This record gives sequence, structure tokens and C-alpha cells, in this order.
Amino acid sequence: MAQFSWRKATLVAAIAPMLALSACSSTGGRTEEAGGAGGGGQVATTERMKIALITHAAPGDTFWDILRKGAEEAAAKDNVELLYTSDPEGGRQAQLIQQAIDQKVEGIAVTLAKPDALKDALKKATDAGIPVVSLNSGADVWQQVGAFTHFGSDENLAGAAVGDKLNSLGAKRPICVIMEQGNVALDARCAGVKSKIPATENLFVQGTDMTQVSSTVSAKLQATPDADAIIGLGAPFTLTIHKAVESLGLADKVKVASFDMNGELAQAIIDGKVAFTVDQQPWLQGYGAIDALWQVKRAGIHVGGGLPVLTGPSIIDQAAAPDVLKFAKEGIR
Repeated sequence: MAQFSWRKATLVAAIAPMLALSACSSTGGRTEEAGGAGGGGQVATTERMKIALITHAAPGDTFWDILRKGAEEAAAKDNVELLYTSDPEGGRQAQLIQQAIDQKVEGIAVTLAKPDALKDALKKATDAGIPVVSLNSGADVWQQVGAFTHFGSDENLAGAAVGDKLNSLGAKRPICVIMEQGNVALDARCAGVKSKIPATENLFVQGTDMTQVSSTVSAKLQATPDADAIIGLGAPFTLTIHKAVESLGLADKVKVASFDMNGELAQAIIDGKVAFTVDQQPWLQGYGAIDALWQVKRAGIHVGGGLPVLTGPSIIDQAAAPDVLKFAKEGIR
């Protein structure tokens, strides 16, 4: 596996039985479960604490199932009651932060896809003495909203890594497909690609409607005969994009690349249908964020030392994908 790592960071990672799931306002691609089981291990003897995990997840995106699974395993190990909620709309995500404050949580882990919409609510949290960590989105703004660290990938550098990889494959005119307008992390990914391949063009689609994603991509490819690569910014979207490319008979001309991972995408890379993906390891993001908040209560420990904890990016190509597939099928890659 070709690793892209710009800063070393250490996380304590142990897997233990899952104890409980909290209620949530939205799930990713799975149905709600009442409980489950992880690997063996001992649950912390520290006093039970309540932590809120608030994301911008939209229904149907399997990425968030992986991130949440990591958070749940950390919560089980750390004797944490985990309250998971999500909403892709910034204003409603801010309301979920206020709800967590009202529930007197002892820590908040939050994604910062639309930080301007969340900053006032997060200030209320920090003013109330609630420690905050960000994860996934917000690598450039986490300090501004009062988080003590951030778990995620530097999305601009991840995009640059994609650009470098596409350059090595001879791509000159990529299309970068953004499925959620206003999401700063997605914008940064495409900007990173463009920094390496200036002819990169962004295409906006409605990520909550895969039929629209397919039709918009198909129309764009038909209108752009010199396009030689197309990039999906999430595994389910990339798989839809690949089908559109295939249906147009362009599989030999247009390379398909991706961000993020699930089992189906790993298999598509092995089969040569998708050239590669960039993995930011969402399981680790979820696990690290919850465990870091527990460490604050346990001993006043602040993971990161005032710096972000990088969980990626890692390039997964056809040579690396077989080693990753097993873990992707288990929902941890």
C-alpha cells in the first residue's frame, strides 16, 4: 500500500464488546440495530460518561456506517453512552449540537462540513465546559470553533495525492464530482486534484439522488469528449459513476478514481473497474474521537498536543486492494 503520511500521530486502539447504541436521527447505509458485538476485551472501569457524536451524514452513504462503527467500539471499551445524531443541513446540525448541550453531555465529537453554521452552537458548548473534538471535515477550522484536536485527513493533500496518481496514469482532463455543495472538505479534495492537474473540472450532483448522479455524470461525459478521468468523492457515488461510464462504452477511455472505501469498491479496484481510491480510514476517525474525549475525563489528557491527528490519506490501488478487502467487508476500512 502506498502511504501518504505527513505527521506522525499515536492512537491507543483496543477493540471490546459493544454495549449499547444510542438513538439517532439518521443512519448511513444500514438499518438501525439494537446492539452488537465487537472483539474481546475489558471494559473501562471509569465512571460512565455521555458523549454526543454529531455528523453531517446523509442517508445511504456507507462511509458513515464505518465511522460510526469505530465510535461504537471506542464507546464500548470506554464505558461511554454514545448519542449519535446526524443531519446534512448545517442549521439542523447546529440544532443537534444544542440538543446535546441540553442533554448535559460530557463531550462532543462533530464533523465540520459547514463550520460557519456550527460555530455559534459550538461556542455554547465550550463556554459550558464541554470538550469538543472534530473529525472527518474541518481540518482547516477545528481550532477556530474551540476543538482541542481533529481526527481526519488533510483533504487538500489527499486531493493532491489523487492528482499525482492520475498524472502517473496519463490523465490530462479529469472531472471531479462533488455530491454536496457547500461542503468544505469536498471542495478541498477537488482543489487538491486541480493543483496537480489544472484542467480538472468540477461537476456538482445531488448526492441524495443516485439516479440524478448517474444522469448528470452521463450528460457531462457526453458533452466532454476529451475527459479521460472522473473522480467520485465517496464509494457509493464512485460505483454509480463507474456504471455510467460503462453504460456509455467509455470504460477503456475514462479512468475512474475514488475517495473513501467500502467492500464493493475494494472489489471493483481488484477487478480493474476502478483505478484506485484514497482511504482516510473513517473507522479510526470515529474510534479516535470518542476515545480522545474519554481520555480528557479519565486523566485530563488532550490527544494531539494541539495538532490534528491524521488518519490518512492512503492510496489503495489494484496491488493494495486485496489486503484491504477483508477489513472492508468487516466494515472497518
